[in-house]
Amino acid sequence: MQLNLAKPSSHGMHLARCVQYTLLLYTLLVMTACSGQQRSEGATPPPRSVAVVQPQTASVMRYLNATGTTKALDSVDLTARVTGYLRSIDYEDGKAVKKGQRLFLIEPDQYEAQEQQAQASVEQAKASLDNAQVQLDRQQELLRSSTTTQASVDNARSSRDTSKAQLDSAAASLKQAQINLAYTSVTAPFDGFVTEHQADVGALVGSGGPTVLATIVRLDPIHVSFAISDTDMLQIRRQVRERGLTAKDIRNITVEAATNIDTDFPYKGRIDYVSPQTDAGSGTLAVRAIFDNKNRELLPNLFVRLRIPMGTVDDAVLVPPSAIGTDQQGRFVLAVKDDNTVERRSITLLDRSGNLQQVEGSLSAKDRVVANALGGVRAGEKIDPQVAPAAGAGTEGDKQHASATPSN
Repeated sequence: MQLNLAKPSSHGMHLARCVQYTLLLYTLLVMTACSGQQRSEGATPPPRSVAVVQPQTASVMRYLNATGTTKALDSVDLTARVTGYLRSIDYEDGKAVKKGQRLFLIEPDQYEAQEQQAQASVEQAKASLDNAQVQLDRQQELLRSSTTTQASVDNARSSRDTSKAQLDSAAASLKQAQINLAYTSVTAPFDGFVTEHQADVGALVGSGGPTVLATIVRLDPIHVSFAISDTDMLQIRRQVRERGLTAKDIRNITVEAATNIDTDFPYKGRIDYVSPQTDAGSGTLAVRAIFDNKNRELLPNLFVRLRIPMGTVDDAVLVPPSAIGTDQQGRFVLAVKDDNTVERRSITLLDRSGNLQQVEGSLSAKDRVVANALGGVRAGEKIDPQVAPAAGAGTEGDKQHASATPSN
């Protein structure tokens, strides 16, 4: 067999060289792209810009915060203490009444008759006593002239004493009748406001026991009851001693109150009672304050926020509330160190001062803290700090949260 070994043409050789060049160029492009991607993945990104603020210092008032419940200074159930039909209701439900004003009238006819009968019994007993006294005097005169016996004198004296006892009994019955008659008129024991009546005219009341007709309450002044920890009370007592005051002066300590709709603490009162012992179960002390309530804005059983001034603190550290975070370890701020690295610092919340939060911890006015603790910045991260404008003066709306801020 004879093989045909022909040489390739010049055109074929040129085509082969073009293919080789194309493959080589493609390979170089792929290698360049991969190398660039590797360099991109290995590069360190620049620190991100983060807003930071400097804590402020100021002289602020420290408060002891608590919550309490209002309670009427006096609250009395008006009851029917005698049996009878209700003849009249002499007040308007919910209106103010004066001490001694008649509020209800229970049918008095039978009690007036009983009083008259008792009065007659007294008059009769007086007459019997007068006669018995005359008889005793006569017998004593006869005894001096020896015309009667000692036994007759003794009998006359016994009759006189019996008549006197009957008069005392009749007088007691008259007093009881007068008391029952007075009970038919139910009057206000003090100035106050009377609730809606619980029995209508014509109803039989006082049958089988006292019947509650309504309740009268005194709203001015008004009490607020609350509890504080025994530790707080010890601090208050220590401050009282440091001011040269006595234990009695604790009752003159100012207490400020606010309702849920108040942006400030408009009600001013004072402590008027402190329990002589703490509650062993809760470790708290029962305290009561008294407030003027001339406009009757505070009603009984109302929930109020309270604060007790505890003195001025110099150089208190204040930060914006947004700079405060919370995690499983508690409250914290993110401080920026000199090398712009972020670190976590634990703090304790105290009172609000305007729109700033007073804190306690390893923090000073020379430090820088991340303005937004929830902005995703983490401890150990290096940042590009950008100083944010300082917080302005507080508003009334911010002050509302002063006493509601927990102290831990």
